[in-house]
Amino acid sequence: MKTHKKIKYFINGIFANLFYLNPSKSLKIIGVTGTDGKTTTSNIIYHILHSSGIKTGLVSTVNAKIGSKEYDTGFHVTNPGPFQLQKLLSLMVKNKLEYAVLEVTSHGLDQNRNFGINFDIGVLTNITHEHLDYHKTFDNYVSAKAKLFHKSKICIINEDYFKYFKKNITKKQKVILYSSATLNTDLIRAIKSRFKEEYNIQNATAAVLVAKELGIEDKKIIKAVKSFPGVEGRMQEVKNKKGIKIVVDFAHTPNALENILLTLKKEKNNKNKLISVFGCAGERDIQKRPMMGEISTRIADISIFTAEDPRHEDVNEIIKEMKMGIKNKRAIVFEIPDRFEAIKKAIDIAKRGDIVVLCGKGHEKSMAYGDTEKPWSDVKSVKRILKNE
Repeated sequence: MKTHKKIKYFINGIFANLFYLNPSKSLKIIGVTGTDGKTTTSNIIYHILHSSGIKTGLVSTVNAKIGSKEYDTGFHVTNPGPFQLQKLLSLMVKNKLEYAVLEVTSHGLDQNRNFGINFDIGVLTNITHEHLDYHKTFDNYVSAKAKLFHKSKICIINEDYFKYFKKNITKKQKVILYSSATLNTDLIRAIKSRFKEEYNIQNATAAVLVAKELGIEDKKIIKAVKSFPGVEGRMQEVKNKKGIKIVVDFAHTPNALENILLTLKKEKNNKNKLISVFGCAGERDIQKRPMMGEISTRIADISIFTAEDPRHEDVNEIIKEMKMGIKNKRAIVFEIPDRFEAIKKAIDIAKRGDIVVLCGKGHEKSMAYGDTEKPWSDVKSVKRILKNE
């Protein structure tokens, strides 16, 4: 099946490029990959360029932005197929855009969905445990990600993960390694005034380095960073009158879950509780299930295990596998397969000053059950629960 998909996308890539007349050749392409942070980093890059007067398009998990229009990029898809991607690039050319910022996945790279595209700049946010259901081994996962840098003139890579990609870089390529302390004081100050989370400080640093490579003035970068509106389903707070903080986030990997829980834990005092609600996707990387169960029960005060796109798997069986990772004998865990009821439980037990975080769905507008995509939104569910109280 995997080989079949690769051949299919490769052939489609050839025909898509021919049909749309190789639109990427008329654009300067910035590709962003990584286990976590791709969407936020892509959106920050787009916002800086757009705010600086550079005609730029964006294709990300959340949507595509071309000129004054936004386009839906589909269910559970980060990297569109060849025909959809080339169509979007073609629309950018027709709108006389100069740059395109593309969120690029390991699946997309491995399956040649980006066939025919050469990247002017490739960005790596990080690489941690994910998608081993598809790639089988971490080395295969790294090799897939590395394909972006085979095609990039400039490589901007988080220094903590450069060891995995060093062998894939040639002497002809420019390599920029970064950490949250890479930039000058004014730029770092601007980033830290906008982002409180360490992982987003790193994401913003990568985005700023892209802008610096494109020759954008520091004052324009600082202004853009400070005005960045955020991304739907990424640390998105749902306001309420109950005195609790409710956050919706896309965190669906062990690394992302740990980062957001540690960040939110710092925000509360010892008297208040951090309540996490999340699941693990069906027919996807099963190795991360106990890992995520362990992380939540170690950091959060209360964990509620629930559904997240179970597909053809039994939610209860997935939850059992999540529970296998629990090491904290005092952990408070609720098993509620129905995600709506799980969210309701979290809100019901939360007291003033507590934090409730819903992870795994973020911006998504559907939930996968079997072969069916049923309408779903964490944000809408929260608002519905609050309205009925």
